Amino acid sequence: MQINDVTTLDRDGAIAIVTIDSPPVNALSATVRTGVAEAMAKAYADDTVAAIVLMCAGRTFFAGADITELGKPPIQPDLRALQRIVEDAPKPVIAAMHGTALGGGLELALVAHRRIAVPSAKCGLPEVKLGLMPGAGGTQRLPRVVGAERALEMMTSGEPIGADEAERIGLFDRLAAEGALREDAVAFARAVAAAGEPLEKVRDRPLTAEPGLFDAFRATHARRFRGLTAPENIIRSVEQAIPLSFEEGLTNERDLFRELLDGPQSAALRHVFFAERQAARVDALPKGIATLPVNRVGVIGAGTMGGGIAMNFANVGLPVTIVETRQEALDRGLGIIRRNYENSAKKGKLTADQVEQRMACLTGSLALDDLDDCDLVIEAVFEQMDVKQDLFRRLDAVAKPGAILATNTSYLDVDAIAAVTGRPESVLGLHFFSPANVMRLLEIVNADKTDPAVLATAVALARTIGKVGVVVGNCFGFVGNRMLAARHAQAEAVVNEGAMPWDVDRVIAGFGFAMGPFAMRDLVGLDVGWKREASTGATVREVLNEMGRHGQKTGGGYYDYDEKRTATPSPVAERAVFDFSAEQGIERRAVSDDEIRDRCLLAMVNEGAKILDEGIAQRASDIDTVWINGYGWPPYRGGPMFWADQVGLPVVLEKLNALAAAHGDVFVPSPLIERLVGSGKGFADA
Repeated sequence: MQINDVTTLDRDGAIAIVTIDSPPVNALSATVRTGVAEAMAKAYADDTVAAIVLMCAGRTFFAGADITELGKPPIQPDLRALQRIVEDAPKPVIAAMHGTALGGGLELALVAHRRIAVPSAKCGLPEVKLGLMPGAGGTQRLPRVVGAERALEMMTSGEPIGADEAERIGLFDRLAAEGALREDAVAFARAVAAAGEPLEKVRDRPLTAEPGLFDAFRATHARRFRGLTAPENIIRSVEQAIPLSFEEGLTNERDLFRELLDGPQSAALRHVFFAERQAARVDALPKGIATLPVNRVGVIGAGTMGGGIAMNFANVGLPVTIVETRQEALDRGLGIIRRNYENSAKKGKLTADQVEQRMACLTGSLALDDLDDCDLVIEAVFEQMDVKQDLFRRLDAVAKPGAILATNTSYLDVDAIAAVTGRPESVLGLHFFSPANVMRLLEIVNADKTDPAVLATAVALARTIGKVGVVVGNCFGFVGNRMLAARHAQAEAVVNEGAMPWDVDRVIAGFGFAMGPFAMRDLVGLDVGWKREASTGATVREVLNEMGRHGQKTGGGYYDYDEKRTATPSPVAERAVFDFSAEQGIERRAVSDDEIRDRCLLAMVNEGAKILDEGIAQRASDIDTVWINGYGWPPYRGGPMFWADQVGLPVVLEKLNALAAAHGDVFVPSPLIERLVGSGKGFADA
């Protein structure tokens, strides 16, 4: 029986089967909720129905709430009303799960009387990743099923668990055979109905916790929760419910949920969620454009970057030829790749067979000619224009017609690299971030003559290898590094004027970054990109390098490091800063934390506005996506452009004008900011 466009009610003997088919993920939209409620009502009213199976068609069980409804007036029945309908059923309801039962989907399953799933199913409460918490009883029911501590782990991490673990901890009552969910769920429903036992509601179970659990949990995860409001609200919702009735606990959960929903962090994280998906929509590409086949990949360079790039393709079963100039370098690179995979296997992320399968995708070579059968070749050689241009001339002569040639340059002009080939239409930038096998961002540089089919292939390939691909235009540093250069310039300037490196790091880390710019430079190595023969002591960084202080690896840079690489402010670096200021004739002064923050971050925002105005980025949210996935911008602040909108562009403009008056033309506001303020708009409208 068809209940509505997405809901059917069928029978298998005395078992009613309610099935939802609402692609792509069976989100709990108003139409879905209405369909389930009406189907349940019919099944309840039918005296020949002994039990009910609730399941979904397609690739997954309910994969969560309809996120587009967040913040809007509720449409009845809302999820809580639907839960009451299911929970108060006069006959057993069995939730039958496959795919992923996430968020509201799991919360709905928790009001069923029994839960069965296929072995490949996963379940979880990922709301924390959107700056939220379960808001439909998840914080009240899950602890009653799996225990308070395990529930807190699941809810504050947001990570799903597999069916085997879910059964082990009591979240799933039974596992069905893979591919036989309907049959096994019906059989389970028959058994439950035949047993005739009273219908147990999860809400009627006691909620308990060991003394000291909540404080200990906070302490254990303090570093991971730093700056975040949602994990604390999740903990409070469980902790405060211990002495309360179930209904009082639900009310408290709703209040805490609403606090998050109306707060800035959830708004930022929801922006991040949609921004990543929006980035895949490229206006420069005609709708329905065909992509080019990529069946074999070549990578030039087996160093840290080249090896990481190669792993991305081996991970998805694509054969990769890695070319180096020396056997020693090639062997070392392949050895590091194997160790990376074996370390993953030790952590249980890969099997031994999977390690060998991935290594079998990799072929090492010392001959550029061995790339003649590759559909895509990516270079990861030294960041110097003449080196890259020479390589592309040679590569042009070797690569087969139609092969895509990509540069992994971080800063250089991709058009100038493409120009030395006879196929500039096949050249683009693929800027991976180190470590390339871990970092999610891929800046896809659309050069002046890049063919749309080549660009479309790169966008599709980013998804294939699990990257967040963002198409950017060609300019110095593209989006991320161009804005990073603006921040670095101000970080150095405030240190020259009166702050210390650790002051800047403290302010930037306090904003939410994992570390500040000077600690990051020490980690990466102050000597990266530095040449002793060309060094003139023109910056504090050059002075430190000339002293042999290259960062953590030498025991000192801006900071001093002990054998465990624990950092302490360095008196040597402090003296170098004071001496440099004196040599430059700069009279040092007190620099406030507010000035440090504004100069570093508003310089980025202003540069981002210029990038947007120049068409280097398609939309402001693409800039946010770059910075969150590649540069450590705290996701709960939404990205630099979102943050500026939250601050208010009139406030940003006022501050930029004041900074320009005090510190020069670098802070002269972008014309885009002035236009947006004049029209009462923000970057989201640009």
